[in-house]
Amino acid sequence: MTTAIYFDLDGTLLTFEEPYDCLVADVLSEYADDPDAAAETFLDAFGPRFEALDPQPYREGMVAVCERFAVEADPDELVAALRDAECTHSRVSDAAHESLAALAEDNALGVLTDGVGEFQRAKLEHHDLLGYFEAVIVSYEVGAHKPDSAIFERAREAIDADQYVMVGDSDADVEGARAAGFTPVRVERGEDVPDFWATVRALV
Repeated sequence: MTTAIYFDLDGTLLTFEEPYDCLVADVLSEYADDPDAAAETFLDAFGPRFEALDPQPYREGMVAVCERFAVEADPDELVAALRDAECTHSRVSDAAHESLAALAEDNALGVLTDGVGEFQRAKLEHHDLLGYFEAVIVSYEVGAHKPDSAIFERAREAIDADQYVMVGDSDADVEGARAAGFTPVRVERGEDVPDFWATVRALV
């Protein structure tokens, strides 16, 4: 029996060094006198546009920052700086690399992530993760975010298998997977939680 194991990206395969609003504020600190307020403006503009699958949510967020704080930088340059920061200020553990290599020996692996393809693939490439996966399914390229069934159906189309597993850290990952007939595995982290990657390998 063949098994396809899909992984969420942000919060599952990789983790950020700091909360996302702080990461955005760090990027904008070079351009705005009040980077925390600038980050809040960005997120207020970005969030609804991202959920609605607007074509350029990151750019629209940076345009809002430039307009409110009289920032003269090119919004596209700010977007590029944020993309680079997401890469350099995220981490993938050695255990993740070791576990993915082991799991890939007997299973087909994929990524199933909400996000903009350019950003998500940049992080995968930066952390040398692309080689583990037979498919990378990104919500913006499907036209639906998790838990919508469409993104899970695209995952089935991308990898032919007898059974499917979804590993993720959110209710959308778990509930969407369950509704689509995938076996959900929720990421749990904390001092009192056993090593997550060892648990995944044991379950699979």
